[in-house]
Amino acid sequence: MSIKVALNHLTTYRFERPVFLGPHIVRLRPAPRCYMPVKNYSFKVHTPEHSLYWQQDPYGNFLARLIFPQATTEIKLEVDLIAEIQSINPFNFLVEPDAETYPFTYDRQLAKELIPFLEIAESGPLLQEWIATISRQETAITDFIVSLNQHLQQEITYSLRLEPGIQSCEETLSKKMGSCRDTGWLLVQVLRHCGLAARFVSGYLIQLVPEGNPPDGPKVDSAALHAWAEVYLPGAGWVGLDPTSGLLAAEGHIPLACTADPERAAPVTGSTEACETHLDYSLTVSRLN
Repeated sequence: MSIKVALNHLTTYRFERPVFLGPHIVRLRPAPRCYMPVKNYSFKVHTPEHSLYWQQDPYGNFLARLIFPQATTEIKLEVDLIAEIQSINPFNFLVEPDAETYPFTYDRQLAKELIPFLEIAESGPLLQEWIATISRQETAITDFIVSLNQHLQQEITYSLRLEPGIQSCEETLSKKMGSCRDTGWLLVQVLRHCGLAARFVSGYLIQLVPEGNPPDGPKVDSAALHAWAEVYLPGAGWVGLDPTSGLLAAEGHIPLACTADPERAAPVTGSTEACETHLDYSLTVSRLN
């Protein structure tokens, strides 16, 4: 049985005085490939003078490019969508025979296409030490990726970190603590060191109270901005791994931007004159049936 939900996401930037803004890029539209059907979507900019242009980046993500011709004291962005959540089996995929067992090698053409997602950006001592503990004995590829995902979930404590940007892998491993985006980026780098193509994903996570309200489940329906990783398996395509929960991405995950580099997946980027800025943010979900 499916559950139809409505999600509302409101972001407001208020400035101490009228300021001129450079172009802004907003990545808040569900990616072409989504784990659940998105029935309706709308994106509104509640700033009187602006121009909006939709485009796709090199990875196929939808971007809203905003131009503000006049000085303004506020930017207000609002997303509304209706999605249909139905239980899915995240293991319902088949991989090519040559990729059923780890380690494997991508064929020449595929490896060429995956170059941005195989790039190793970090190789610090703590990361190298952690990777050295990974067994390279032949094992089923699903068991291998599940094990990596679960080990990070067990070793890195989740922290709601409000500071902008991504921690380095060294910082996350030394603190043994990080936000979802920190752990997601760490998993991307671990997978690449293992020879597996991986990408960073930012999106929404919707969590509904399960039927019967079990004690270990969420107490109220909720939605939040979230981040995770995806690994490319020949035959299966991109498979989502959420190191915050230790689970595979499933029906509650709505990807917004999937990129080789986390900076290219930020929900909102742009330039503003130097000034004091206040950010208000709300994200709510409600059931429609």
